[in-house]
Order: sequence, then C-alpha cells, then structure tokens
Amino acid sequence: MIHREHWGTRLGLILAVAGNAIGLGNFLRFPVQAADNGGGAFMIPYMVSLLILGIPLLWIEWALGRYGSKIGHGTAPAVFDSLWKSKLAKYIGILGVIIPLVVVIYYTYIESWTLLYSFFSLIGKLPHTPLEGNVQDYLKPFETFLVSIIGANSDSSLFYAVPWYTYLFFVITLLLNLYILFRGVSAGIEKVARIAMPLIFIMAIVLMIRVFTLSSPDGRNVLDGLGFLWNPDFSALTDPKVWLAAAGQVFFTLSVGFGAILTYASYLRPKDDIALNGVAGASVNEFAEVILGASIGIVASVIFFGVAGTQHIAENGAFNLGFMALPAIFANIPYGEFFGFLWFLLLFFAGITSSIALAQPAIAFLEDEFKFSRKKAVLVLGAFLFITAHIPIFIKKALDEMDFWVGTFGLVVFALLEALVFFWFYNSKKAWNELTRDNDIQIPSVFYYIMKYVAPALLIIILLSWSIQQLPAKLSENDLNVWIARGFIIGLIIISIILVKLAWNKRGKENVSAST
Repeated sequence: MIHREHWGTRLGLILAVAGNAIGLGNFLRFPVQAADNGGGAFMIPYMVSLLILGIPLLWIEWALGRYGSKIGHGTAPAVFDSLWKSKLAKYIGILGVIIPLVVVIYYTYIESWTLLYSFFSLIGKLPHTPLEGNVQDYLKPFETFLVSIIGANSDSSLFYAVPWYTYLFFVITLLLNLYILFRGVSAGIEKVARIAMPLIFIMAIVLMIRVFTLSSPDGRNVLDGLGFLWNPDFSALTDPKVWLAAAGQVFFTLSVGFGAILTYASYLRPKDDIALNGVAGASVNEFAEVILGASIGIVASVIFFGVAGTQHIAENGAFNLGFMALPAIFANIPYGEFFGFLWFLLLFFAGITSSIALAQPAIAFLEDEFKFSRKKAVLVLGAFLFITAHIPIFIKKALDEMDFWVGTFGLVVFALLEALVFFWFYNSKKAWNELTRDNDIQIPSVFYYIMKYVAPALLIIILLSWSIQQLPAKLSENDLNVWIARGFIIGLIIISIILVKLAWNKRGKENVSAST
C-alpha cells in the first residue's frame, strides 16, 4: 500500500471541506443569483437542486475519493482508470485535474483583489460618495475605482494596464497559497481551515448584525430585505432560467464537478465515514451561503437601494454587489471603513480556503503519478500558476472566457462524467456498496435511484440547456483575446494528456520490473 497523508481530525477534515466550498461564490455569487432570479422564488429550486443534485453528487465525489485512498491515488485519472476498464478512462479523468487548475489560475487573482480592497479600506483609500441620485450615479466612483484597480481603463483593446500595487498583491496572495500548500494536508490545509473557518463565521456574523441594524432615509429596514429573500413569487417558478441558475449555483457552491473534493476525500483512511462528513461539510457551507451571505449582501442592498435597485445591481454581475454596492453602503455608515475592511477580509479568507483546495488535485497528481516530493510538486505548480496567471491578469476578456469553458461548461461535464463512471461504467451495485459502507449514518435507499437515473438525466438537461443558451454566442466570438484563452485551455488539455500517457507508461514499466 502506497503511503498517503491523512487528515489529523474529523473536525479539521469537515472545516477543510467546508472551506473548499465556502468561497467568493457564497458571499458574491449567491446574493447576486438570488437577487437576479426573484429573491424568494430562487430559494425553492435552489433547495430542490440541493437535495436531488448537490448532495447526491457530493456523496459520489466523496466515495470516489475514499476509493482512491485504497489504491493510493487521489485524482480522477487513476480513480477512473481503476473503476472503468477503458483506455479512455484516465484521459477523461484528467479533467478532474485540469478544471480546478484553470480555475485557480484566475481565482487567485480575483482573491488578491479582496486583500487589496481590505487594505485600502483600512487606510481610508476607497471612494466616499453620498447616497444621492440614482443607482448608477452613486456607484459610479466605485466602478471607476475597480476599473482602475484591474487596469481596464487602458486604451489597448488587447491588454489591461495593471497598476504595480495590484500586481504586488497578486504575488503576495500566490505566495501565501503556495506556503500553505507546501506545509501539506494536515499541517497546512487542515491547520489553515481550523483558523480561517471560525474567523470567517465571526466576521460574517458581526457584519450580519451590523446590517440588521441599518435603516434607510426612506424607512426601509431589515424586514424589507428578508422579505425579498424569503417571500417567493410563485409565478417565477415557471421560468426555466430560475431553475437553471439555481442548479448552477448549487454546483458552484458545493464545489461539485471540480475534482477537489475527490482529492480531499482521498486523504481519508479506507474505512472513514463519508456520509456524515459530506452532509456536515455541506451544512456548514449552506449556513455560510444562505444565512450569512444572503443576509449581508441582499439585505444591505435592499435597505439602501430598494428591491428594484438591488435587482439592477445584480443584473450587472457579482462584482457590482461585492466591490461596489456594499463599499458604497459602508462609506455612508459610522465606522464604515472598519466594516469595509472586515467585509473584504472575510472575502479573502473565504477565497484562500477555496484556492488551496483547487490547487490540491494538481499537487496530488504530481505526487501520485510522478512521485514528486511535496516540495517539488508545490514549486512546479507555483511556477506554472505564476506564469499562466499573466493571461487573465493582462489579457482582456481572458478571465471571462476561461471561467465559461472551465468554471461553467466544464464543471457540469465533469459532474456528469463522475456519475456515469461510478454508476454506469463501473457497476451501480458495487458503487452503492462503496457509498454506504463504514458510514456513521445510513444513506436512504432512494438516493440510489437519484444517483443512477435522476441526477445524470438532469445534468444532461442542464448541459444541453447551457449549450443552447450560451454556446452559439460563445462560439461566435472571434477576438484575439478570446482565442488566446481558448488556445491556452486547448494546449493545457493536450499537455495533460501527454503527461497522463507518460505517467501510465512509467507505471507499466515499474509493474514489469516488480514482477520480474
């Protein structure tokens, strides 16, 4: 049996897995999705998607990872190859390394913005604008500030003019990520999760309490914000867009389809529980997202900007709410600079617990398949991330293009592949036995049918819907910027396939040598 690291404690494991899921999506993406899709109307398909897609697929990833711990491998290529006796299995499985790797390239850069904003808020360098006029007017200074931070105000149609301080904070953020990864699973990732997760919840609760005490000059208060979030407009439930957005958010928030949970679960011992651990991690994530994330972002926005203003802000993306609307609110309340500092520090801690998780599959692949030491694997990954991050940092449109193909389209594709490999290409009965053995709680038998039939069918529907809605528009884009990002992804896939081929050839030679 190949020696692998293991989690030190169950609490550390749960916090690490929750940290993987709790990220910028909880505090930026979820409030925007809810506000843009009818508030309370969004919560019904969200909860339905959580039960019939999120939790079942989450358990599948946990089971795949625990299976990987038995064979001494913690990434999808080896796990798929062991379960599915096909020459294609290991090459399809490499998506479970490529997807989180590409995401962490641009995610680390966005994460560095939150650290920069937190510092600027602390020293009083964010804009101060009175809340007068329409939404566009009082958010304009914050939009201008964000544009200047990322260098989008350059005259070039190809390149951003990134300021030196933005680049510096990116380097600091990347080095901090690499240091944590260098420390290892237990001493690095688990230790950070045990510190960062309580801090995230403390900061979020402080901010939520402050938001609940706010009121607008027009008389709006916390009840108006909570009413928008929890009073459903049932007519919106007939809109396929709402259901699609809800399912997509569930995938995003639980980190389903990234391959990171599979790798995290591979550091379990072969007889460790996955059912209770999976539910516990998901519950912590949902509390952070639904209770804390929405109660800060949506409630504060509705109090100050009203329902119509909040929906207008949400229509223009997550950055408008997180980097513009909330700073505008904090700039107009007592001790606003402190609360702004706390808000962006919260986002930074949430981001870093996710980015280290997204980087771990690539490290595990280098360790498992090429026998790299932890130090060598982190150094190789660090060099790769530093070089490739210059694409989303300096090339206009590259970040959005990478996010679509990997963080949206690829995520659903890989989640579908995980379900198909485990319950169809392997053996559904054996898969169910793997899922239900040695657990502290029993998984209800109805989930067997959900995992084998319902979840894959819904994933295919979601994939087709996304393809019909977004693929034609995406494929029609032919800017040089776009093709640079596409070329990078295609090139990375080709290189990854070559690496898989080399690793398996090396493994075959070692097996021959061992047998002789």
